[in-house]
Amino acid sequence: MSVFHDEVEIEDFEYEEETETYSYPCPCGDNFIITKEDLENGKEVATCPSCSKELVKC
Repeated sequence: MSVFHDEVEIEDFEYEEETETYSYPCPCGDNFIITKEDLENGKEVATCPSCSKELVKC
């Protein structure tokens, strides 16, 4: 079961050009991650690899 943490504007994510990855701090101490390719393919949910939380990009 997914746990959605919050909704965040894409402008609030940090963008890493080298990996084409957007990240946003997760309360667990890791980061929510979504790639540029994911966004181009219509994905709007960033996931945290360390916990079960997901973040909706709006």
